[in-house]
Amino acid sequence: MQAVGATLTAVGAIGAGLLVTAPTAGAATTGATAAYNGVCGSGYKVVNSMPIGSTGTVYLTYNSTTGKNCTVTIRNTTGTATYMVAYVRNVDSSEDQTDAGNYRSYAGPVYAFARGACVEWGGVIGNQQAWNYGSNCGALAAKATGRDWFAGRN
Repeated sequence: MQAVGATLTAVGAIGAGLLVTAPTAGAATTGATAAYNGVCGSGYKVVNSMPIGSTGTVYLTYNSTTGKNCTVTIRNTTGTATYMVAYVRNVDSSEDQTDAGNYRSYAGPVYAFARGACVEWGGVIGNQQAWNYGSNCGALAAKATGRDWFAGRN
């Protein structure tokens, strides 16, 4: 039941363009970009990423064998548990998955089958967030334009 509630919260937030989040827990960042940590599993390659302010990065990966995309949100510096979200959605089928909670280093991985479809994906760290609406469309890339959106305070 908790996963369903988190999914509905993230989907509602994306639709409204807003997401209410807990304040950042005060973990200092070094300014270094968080590297992808391989948590999606073998066969997944990074196909896109977005910084989440100065706090971390959300990564979109793809496995060409399974046709699945995976999203993981990674903090630049491990620290006190902070509210984080990793989200991915197949635009055509509306299949989505969200991981939301208080984490020390990363949220996710979350998966959606999206071979030949565009995906929405994004992440939240504390009060900063980044979302992409309709990107990484494979063969459909010429038909779709991706839009990035970022909000937050430093």
